[in-house]
Amino acid sequence: MKPLIPSHLSSLVSKIRPSFLLQFHTSISKNPTPISFPDHQTPRRSNTDQNLSVREEHIVNRTTILETLTCYSNDWKRAMEFFNWVESEYGFKHTTETYNHMIDILGKFFEYDLAWQLIDKMPVRDHTTFRVMFKRYVSAHLVQEAISTYDKLGEFNLKDETSFLNLIDALCEYKHVIEAEELCLGKDKNFKEKIASFEMGTKVYNMILRGWYKMGWWSKCREFWGQMDEYGISKNLFSYSIYMDIQCKSGKPWKAVKLYKEMKKKGIKLDVVAYNTVIRAIGVSEGVDVAVHLGCEMLELGCEPNVVTYNTIVKLLCENGRVKEAYKVLDKMSKRGCAPNVITYHCIFRCLEKPNEILAMLDRMIESGVCPTMDTYVLLIRKFGRWGFLRPVFIVWEKMENHGLSPNEFAYNALIDALVEKGMIDMARKYDEEMLAKGLSAKLRPELVNGESEDG
Repeated sequence: MKPLIPSHLSSLVSKIRPSFLLQFHTSISKNPTPISFPDHQTPRRSNTDQNLSVREEHIVNRTTILETLTCYSNDWKRAMEFFNWVESEYGFKHTTETYNHMIDILGKFFEYDLAWQLIDKMPVRDHTTFRVMFKRYVSAHLVQEAISTYDKLGEFNLKDETSFLNLIDALCEYKHVIEAEELCLGKDKNFKEKIASFEMGTKVYNMILRGWYKMGWWSKCREFWGQMDEYGISKNLFSYSIYMDIQCKSGKPWKAVKLYKEMKKKGIKLDVVAYNTVIRAIGVSEGVDVAVHLGCEMLELGCEPNVVTYNTIVKLLCENGRVKEAYKVLDKMSKRGCAPNVITYHCIFRCLEKPNEILAMLDRMIESGVCPTMDTYVLLIRKFGRWGFLRPVFIVWEKMENHGLSPNEFAYNALIDALVEKGMIDMARKYDEEMLAKGLSAKLRPELVNGESEDG
């Protein structure tokens, strides 16, 4: 049975009775909870149960609920059952935050009707509630539904500039920047009347510029950058940071360095985000040693590096084959009060070439308190799968399950690919059926469809 709480909440888990950890799984297996939305009620309990509730009340809290929902984020039915269970079994009154988290999970699996039922049940909705809905609709390319959601917000007294910007941000984030630009700067008179009081200034233009960046339409990025000058839109630190990133990603890091010099001439004070972009750009165009020198200059000017700064240096070192120096940076980070994060370890994982070394680094990552994400496990499963090493694949899979993470479609597909590559068709089919039962999308594999097996 998968743990209810991930390992990085071990301090919480140690305070919870084992019976509590198992009770959810046991109650669900014996009496499956229907996917419904009961009214908030305090469950009837015996005196013993009531006393237990008082003692454990400080454990069954918002943080625990949110972390557990995260564990079930790839299994919406299980997440919904748990969401209802803590309410009926422990009388937990869901907060706006826990509602929003559950709505996000439902939206991820296109369960929009259930998400709206939850919204109707919520005692209080906030901007985050509908930002989640915008994100889930637009990520599924349901643009009109997202716009219709914005139109409905008058019912909740949330049809304001913040909600509008959240809608535009979602459209730009998920590559619907054409629609975003049309809403903000187009000729739709009906929509223009709705947003007449909102300023289409630097903030909106920055979102759209970032949207073109997400699309990878570099010529459009350059055109839009020029239009900002034509329309008299002032360019701020964020504008330059986005455009420097564009120049880096479009293969012109030297132009990002040129923008950096332009910012300094204009007297725009760089923040750590801008410096991180320049460090990456100058590292690619002029070498990692120059990037390290710029990092020292950044410190001298009073701009404290963050974990992204160190990650950029680690990545540059790894890309240049200087793995031992990357290890030294990893060691220094914690000493300087900047603990490594998941991305730091990902940079190193990508350049390592020995299974034992990778597994040792994974153990070091966990022991240091950095909890691997699903992306970590997928990265390693794919890496070992490409090399044809099944034993480390299953070691990683077991660690993932032991840390309470429910595998997503990418993890399943990576594992199934590795099994198919080694000719283990029956086992691959078992995992294929398991992921389909969870509502996850499997790749079409002729080997599994044709009914081949190891015995055949």
